[in-house]
Amino acid sequence: MTGAGVTVITAWIIEHQFTPPGGEARPSGTYDGEEYLHPILEMAREFERAHPEYAVRVEGHDPWTMAEEVARAAERGEAPDIAEYYATATQLAYDTYTPEGKPVFTSVERALGGRKEVLGERVLIDDIEPLARNFYKYQGDQFSVPMTATTPLLYSNMTILRKAGIDTPPRTWDELVTACEAVARLDEAPAYGAAWPNNGWIFQQALAQQGGLIANNGNGREARATVVDLASKEMISWVEWMRDLHAAGHYVYSEGAFWSAFETFARQDAVFAVSSSKQSEEFVRSGEENGFEVTASPMPFNSSVPYVGSLVSGYSLFLRDGLDEAKRDGALAFIQHLIKPSSIIRWHRAHGFLPITNEAYDTLEGEGWFAANPHHRAASDQLRTSAQCAATSGALVGDFAGIQHAMTRAMKDVLLSGADPGPRFEQATEEAQRLLDEHNAACLRPVPSTPARLEVY
Repeated sequence: MTGAGVTVITAWIIEHQFTPPGGEARPSGTYDGEEYLHPILEMAREFERAHPEYAVRVEGHDPWTMAEEVARAAERGEAPDIAEYYATATQLAYDTYTPEGKPVFTSVERALGGRKEVLGERVLIDDIEPLARNFYKYQGDQFSVPMTATTPLLYSNMTILRKAGIDTPPRTWDELVTACEAVARLDEAPAYGAAWPNNGWIFQQALAQQGGLIANNGNGREARATVVDLASKEMISWVEWMRDLHAAGHYVYSEGAFWSAFETFARQDAVFAVSSSKQSEEFVRSGEENGFEVTASPMPFNSSVPYVGSLVSGYSLFLRDGLDEAKRDGALAFIQHLIKPSSIIRWHRAHGFLPITNEAYDTLEGEGWFAANPHHRAASDQLRTSAQCAATSGALVGDFAGIQHAMTRAMKDVLLSGADPGPRFEQATEEAQRLLDEHNAACLRPVPSTPARLEVY
């Protein structure tokens, strides 16, 4: 409590004023943490005005260290009431424990108890985009609430493509190769056809499109994942296609973050880039500033197998367990306040994240926003054409960050050192299995404990 009868809600939110350890600096024009958090801080003040019995303390935290900071705070009995986790750290959020071996977080759906409103705030979890909602379901419940979601898109330099005789962005892997070949025949061709990083998120998307899974037990959705497979036929199809694209000189290699690919595209050194849907405004603006037209469209898929769908990434809001009734309901109400249509529309317009609820999307549609900004429609269109299944719900697996590093190290060896995809990804599977086993061992003790590795990316 603070003041006379005021209940304090602590909310730790991921902010974006960071440079990854050992990584690239932010490109010019990107926002810092204060700018990024400004809309959420405004929403907190609005909530306080509507609910003067509450004070919301929003803290921005580095996405690279958020999971560790929450775990250490939990050891002290000081975990925040609301904490935001990156998508691939979702299993880690479920597996963060108090010193007594109790989960730090509880199910939002269970805490709501079937209520349609909390403190006058409408409960909107059922209105969330289904693929995003499914990603954060756990043991049958809507465990956490995504406010911030993205999906990968293809960005195309249509000015160069039309010179090459191509009027529409490629939809499939084969069409992308054909387009790269046509562009390469131009008299003043860009250095490369395609640019995107060797990044685990792209692997996840390529697998989901083909219906491929990373882990057993329905990608960890039916029960805890205990076996990982990085050498599935879907994975090898993706790796071999990438190998051939690179060997033909159409793909420029980069690692980790997406900024390098963005800058390659903005310089018109590549005609295609795959990157987050939240960057669509930056991509379109880069074209306007440099004299070329940019179109955003779904990420190309493998036409040799049936298309299944896409998946989301982003961040989700987790609720601390064991709160007293006033704190619990205040936190639940604030979460609903953050996903009400006006809040989601503000968040979307500020940073390009998906308008995560149907009501927010429909409002923007009715206002003509998507007609005027079709690059913002592409992400929702991609998700709305996707099947709802284990592949598009995404893998729920321990030490996902380490597992993704095993994938990308293997891909690097294939692309840059000529490693054979099958054996190299079998080796990556062995590496990933050791990481998963170590993660699960901590969680399956008689008194569970938070795993030692708390990597997020």
